[in-house]
Order: sequence, then structure tokens, then C-alpha cells
Amino acid sequence: MQGDFEIFLATLPGLEPLLADEAREAGFPLPQVQPGGVALRGGWAEVWRANLELRGASRVLARIGGFPVFHLAQLDKRARKLDWRALFRPDVPVKVEAVCRRSKIYHDRAAAARVAGALEAAGIPVGDGGVRLTARIEANYCTLSVDTSGAPLHQRGHKQAVGKAPLRETLAALFLRACGYRGTEPVVDPMCGSGTFVIEAAEMALGLAPGRSRSFAFEQLASFDARAWDAMKAAHGRGTTRLRFKGFDRDAGAVRTAAENAERAGVADSCAFARAAVSDLTPPEGSPGLVIANPPYGGRVGDRKALYALYGAFGAVLRDRFAGWRVGIVTSVPALAQATGLSLDAGPPVPHGGLKVRLHRGAI
Repeated sequence: MQGDFEIFLATLPGLEPLLADEAREAGFPLPQVQPGGVALRGGWAEVWRANLELRGASRVLARIGGFPVFHLAQLDKRARKLDWRALFRPDVPVKVEAVCRRSKIYHDRAAAARVAGALEAAGIPVGDGGVRLTARIEANYCTLSVDTSGAPLHQRGHKQAVGKAPLRETLAALFLRACGYRGTEPVVDPMCGSGTFVIEAAEMALGLAPGRSRSFAFEQLASFDARAWDAMKAAHGRGTTRLRFKGFDRDAGAVRTAAENAERAGVADSCAFARAAVSDLTPPEGSPGLVIANPPYGGRVGDRKALYALYGAFGAVLRDRFAGWRVGIVTSVPALAQATGLSLDAGPPVPHGGLKVRLHRGAI
């Protein structure tokens, strides 16, 4: 269970190619797109770095072993042969889950119980509150994966307040990437809510690691080296930028929340938030950049019929004042994006809050 193994970077369906691009740019070897994420090979250092650095991954799973299995007794026998003490600590409980698909073993709970028994036989406690091990039995093959992240990676560790329809940080980061943003141009969000797009953009420009403010499940594994981990984090310094990242909202409470979130994230000096209507939007001084927004789109917040005028006004302001900029608009209703009057390309549908949203992007 040491050395080289498969690492799976989970993300939302539809975003796998964007995450693969991010992993490739970050220097991870040969990331391969798979349904629901990206697979690559590496060791524990790569697991740590993926959790620390990748903005678009929702979880990092270490696929630490696998074998063919056709019945529960065989699962029990093969699970007991694994060196569990090289992976798990005797003082940290392991939560065991199982998923069975298209296999002769079809009972999830029974499969989980056999793997849990193998752990207990090795002196590893089983229960909640520690790390999570999943046995996925598909087509009569069992793959064992450890969730090395713990809490989902969109929980960066510094946002305490969110708006009515929050966009996860991981999703915002990949949408910024889809719009071509790489931290070298200004970003404006005219409907910023809790400030997710603005804060993510500022962090990218400053070279701040998204996982810098939180802990991870891998810190409770037997393979964890605290000194090496501290050195890895210390190598991620803070850069500088002259860019300013601006967020606006009609809701004074949202503006206050966004500013507080930016302060906790350590990027307040590069961000500015203000109360303003879309009709008041003007471009900041300097070179063009990206306007990106997650406006209300009905079904979640507000009355959809009343939104067409908002989108139309938004599009008119962009055409009149933001020539040369790019735009990204997140919505679940294509007709609302069309109401802007802008020429936009729609990305793949992505699950978000029980809906399927798309990023509509283009040049102004």
C-alpha cells in the first residue's frame, strides 16, 4: 500500500476535462479523464499536493488496492491478506462503506462488514470520526479507496457565510478556468453574493494554495509525515499582484458577507466589494479582463419571469461599457442567457443544487 498507486481526483460530471487540464498544468503525471473525475498515478506526496493545490477537485481518493472477487468468503479472505497497519493507525477509527454494481456480491452492507472484519482482525478500529475506506465492487472486481480529503475540498477553511444560492468554490474555480482565467487579468462579478468568484480569482492571482487553511483526512493515516507536510505547505508562499478583483451586489448583506469572507481568506487587499445595481456597473481602469456571474435563474431564487429584464439589462451594460472584455454567465435556463443579447457558447450541463447549470461564455 506504499509507493505508487492510482489517485482519483473527483469532480462534478461535465467538468472532468477542466480538472485534467488543471492537474496537467500543476505537473501531475498523465492525468486521465474518467467519468466523475481524473485518474493519475503517484504516491502519498502527490496525494498531499493534490489536496493542497488543486482548486477544482472535490475529493482526492487513494486507490490503495484491488482484486477480483466473486463471493463474500473470498472477499473476507483477500481483505485479510492486506497490510492494513501500513495504511491505518490503531488509534484512528475507519469508517467502511461498500458499493456493489453488476457483481455476484450484491449486498453492500454484507460486503462492508467483511472488509470491516479484516480491519478489526489487524487491530484497526472501525467506526465514525476518523477516515473513510470504500470497497467498490463492480463487474466482480473490488477496488479499495481511501478518502484522503475528509471534508469536501470546496470547504477551503475560511468562508463562514454564504448567500442564498452559493456556488461551491471548486465549481467556481473550474468555471474561471473554462473562461480562460489564469490569474493575470481583472475579474468583475456584478452579482457576487458571498464573493466566491472574486475570492477564487484573487487567490489564483496571488498564488495561494486553496487547501492552506484546513486539515485533511490523510493527516490521520500511518503514512503521514508531519515534517514533510509542513515543508510542502511552507513552499507555497504568497505572491503579489497589482490587479483588483471587484464584486457588486444589490444586497448590502451580501456585500458585507463577501468582504468578511475575503478578509478571512487573506485577500481583502486585492478585492473590493460594493453595493450596486447591474445598471450602475462600470469597468475598472486598466486592461480588459473577465466579467463572470452566477445570477438568479428562477427555481432557486426569485421569479423567473421577472429575470428576463435583468439579464437583458446586464447584456446591454456589457455591450455598452465592457467592449474587449470576456463574459461568463452561469444559469440553468438557456433562454435567460440568450436574453442578454450576447453571443455565448454553452458549456456542458453540471449538477448544482439539484439543477443542471451551464456556463455560457463569450467575448463582448
